[in-house]
Amino acid sequence: MAIVDDMVPPGDAPRPSLEESHDPRRRDFINIAAVSFAGVGAVAIVLPLVNQMNPSADVLAQATTEIDLSKILPGQAIKTSFRKQPLFVRNLTPKEIQEADAVDISTLRDPQTLEQRTKAGKKNWLITLGVCTHLGCVPLGAGEGENKGPFGGYFCPCHGSAYDTA
Repeated sequence: MAIVDDMVPPGDAPRPSLEESHDPRRRDFINIAAVSFAGVGAVAIVLPLVNQMNPSADVLAQATTEIDLSKILPGQAIKTSFRKQPLFVRNLTPKEIQEADAVDISTLRDPQTLEQRTKAGKKNWLITLGVCTHLGCVPLGAGEGENKGPFGGYFCPCHGSAYDTA
């Protein structure tokens, strides 16, 4: 007896090839359901992990500080806080701007022009963190009647550091 490749044993129905079968079977449904369930589970695990890297509500609340600049007169400075740090906002007068521009920056420890320290077109507004560079204390000069030091800017009474207006 000769062996034929397309012979089917008695009682077995011929199986269709993969290319011929287009109808979904129960196993396909189970595979799709398992992959979908795993995908939903992965998202449920990863989403809280990614979300915990976002800043909390109290940090976001400290990240913005709104100041009404219309109440600050030329030559006046105010003291407020930004992220629990003192913030000095000063409306420079034209004379203070001229004095700052006239300084030879090569003589300064931190050589920056007023143009580099202020936003373009807002040269009269100087906004700085009010922390002394020596010991981290808060200098005087931003409040009404406070000692402004020999340069008319800010003065740190702890050790005598003096800062100009710009």
